[in-house]
Amino acid sequence: MSAEKILFAGTPEFARASLCALVEANFVPAVVLTQPDRPAGRGKKLTASPVKEYARSQNLEVWQPVTLKDPATVAKIRELAPDIIIVAAYGLILPQAVLDIPKHGCLNVHASLLPRWRGAAPIQQAILHGDEETGICLMQMEAGLDTGPVYACAETSIGEEETAGELHDRLAEMGGSLLVEKLDDILAGRLGAKAQDQDSATYAGKISREDAAIDWNNDAREIDRLIRAYNPVPGAYFDLDGESIKCWKAKEIASDSGQSGKVFAVGKSGVDINCGTGALRLLELQRPGKKRVTGAEFAAQVNLIDKRLS
Repeated sequence: MSAEKILFAGTPEFARASLCALVEANFVPAVVLTQPDRPAGRGKKLTASPVKEYARSQNLEVWQPVTLKDPATVAKIRELAPDIIIVAAYGLILPQAVLDIPKHGCLNVHASLLPRWRGAAPIQQAILHGDEETGICLMQMEAGLDTGPVYACAETSIGEEETAGELHDRLAEMGGSLLVEKLDDILAGRLGAKAQDQDSATYAGKISREDAAIDWNNDAREIDRLIRAYNPVPGAYFDLDGESIKCWKAKEIASDSGQSGKVFAVGKSGVDINCGTGALRLLELQRPGKKRVTGAEFAAQVNLIDKRLS
């Protein structure tokens, strides 16, 4: 196993899985970079990232720069002289001055099968577009957005009912496993990186709340994918009598060929609604400030007969 100096950069739970895998495999980073503590929860209390919490539990040194473009921060990293920088969902751009520091370059753990779904939200886009498979790539970083050559990939099928949250957790563990499996070979130069097919690239930009609005004129299968893609964040939603209702789970059913957005049945099984093509049964819903309930429980709270949702 290599004894070279590692700097790890990551922030959310996805990155924590890779850091944990490194430590458990005795690839212990000299320093961990993570984003500054952020306000969270109803009290907006400053909260450490999952990566910081884990790093502290392992007595690892943690740096939290606001940006990596500051010359003082670049100088600090250069003084550390890492042999490799491993990045997983860090959230800050690595300028060329940082990319040039480690002798083995910067390695990114990316949650897609590059060049498909470069960018910030590859898991959501894979589900949203009906991809049958996705995976993890270990990519050599360069100045472009996820454009660098790829060392290795691991593939997995996407379940027909799988949510982004569920797929995220699986890919996070896969990322950690692939990283520790291939890292020695990368550091030793035994594993080369293969250039991506730039013409096949697709992009997964940052998600906004507006992206998760349900349009009942769309096909039922498309809406089901949207619900799964935005579970848990930001949560697919629709409007009902001025309230923004979150929909966390649904399934395709036979349609009564009625108007899109119109509820045509309610019962113990859920809330049945027509779409532009086909229909959905809404299985788990949530009113603002309330807990999640089954479709049947929601129908008992709100009069939905002949309602048209928007």
